Amino acid sequence: MARRSAVEEEPDIGSAALDEAWDEPARPAKKPWGGGGGRWWIWIGRALLWAFVLVVVVNGIRAPFERFTADTPAAPGGGGQQEPGFPVTAGSAFAVQFAQVYLNYDASTSGGRQEQLARFLPEGADAQFGWNGLGQLSADHLQVFEVHVRDKENAVVDVVAKVGSRWVRLAVPVHARGGGFVIAEQPAFLEPPTKAARPAEPSYEHDTELETRLQTELTGFFQAYANSDDVNLQRYTEGSDIEGLDSAVVFDAIVEVDAPKGDADERTVTATVRWKVPPTESRGEEGLMTQTYELTVVKRDQWNVRSIRGAVRTGS
Repeated sequence: MARRSAVEEEPDIGSAALDEAWDEPARPAKKPWGGGGGRWWIWIGRALLWAFVLVVVVNGIRAPFERFTADTPAAPGGGGQQEPGFPVTAGSAFAVQFAQVYLNYDASTSGGRQEQLARFLPEGADAQFGWNGLGQLSADHLQVFEVHVRDKENAVVDVVAKVGSRWVRLAVPVHARGGGFVIAEQPAFLEPPTKAARPAEPSYEHDTELETRLQTELTGFFQAYANSDDVNLQRYTEGSDIEGLDSAVVFDAIVEVDAPKGDADERTVTATVRWKVPPTESRGEEGLMTQTYELTVVKRDQWNVRSIRGAVRTGS
């Protein structure tokens, strides 16, 4: 019979049992976060993408608009300020002064003309500037007709003048530098300004009834207008500042009134008026002068004048 060992063998609990004995207690599971799994990166990426798209769209719209509305770029080195151009007003005055001397000469006073020309001419220029010292010429009514600017220092000023019974145009080359002027070259005669054709008579349907009525009602207005009669001007006008001609003329008659059909309470009409014009000197009789006006009239108890101005023919 086998003898039993005094030392009892303990049961083999194995490594698994030991592991279980020493494991920490299980922790409760955490609630899943809505942004877990890197989903918040997706939202940030989308936001950045939309921001980029918005910037591209805004720049794409703004760029062509800025090109169309941008000011003319300043010249290089100009500090953003445009370089001053030719001084048209002062240069024109200089040209007229020169033309007054240039277009008036007489063989008996050539020396005086030479002295006057010297202040306009460059050093070493012909003292009479092309005139041979013979004959006589006189001109008046000089005025600037047109200015052709070539650059900041040079321009040609066209001056018109009456020479005898004719009108002439003189092209005067002017050079500007350092605040001064000089006639750069000899001037040249050009053809005088031409006369344009008169505009065609405007075509409209006449309001003959109103034309007849205004022949009478405008008579009182023009009488008051000629004399600056404040009392009657207030009677015949409509809230305007019409002051009248202060007896420079005397009303004679309304020759014609043209009124196109239109609005019942306001019209633009033309009135041809004949004035008596007193002579400026004691001798002689007064003259008659016919003139045409454009008036805006409004209907109240009568037709009152709101405005008066010179007439313009608008037909084509």
